[in-house]
Amino acid sequence: MGTELFNNKKMVDLISGKKKGKLGTKTNPAQVSVQNEKRSKEVEDIFAKNGWEFEIEIEPDKEEEISDLNRLLKPPQPVTAEKKIGPNEPCPCGSGKKLKKCCKK
Repeated sequence: MGTELFNNKKMVDLISGKKKGKLGTKTNPAQVSVQNEKRSKEVEDIFAKNGWEFEIEIEPDKEEEISDLNRLLKPPQPVTAEKKIGPNEPCPCGSGKKLKKCCKK
């Protein structure tokens, strides 16, 4: 299975709307491609240490593809929206007036 097939399979799953399990589990193992056996062992050790499921391919003529590993090591953080200040709430400048009567003018 080549890297192109991994990427195409992921795209098909995205388009078809299939839900997969959490990355790094048996239902959705992380898929990586490395260039040599030494690097493969390093990556395997990282996966084993964290208890993640994975599939590794050694492809010496292609660029290393470890985006799934990077995503597992540094998961995206949720974005929290700032609380919006309504026009009838106290102005954040500290004047004691309502926002609509103070800085909103």
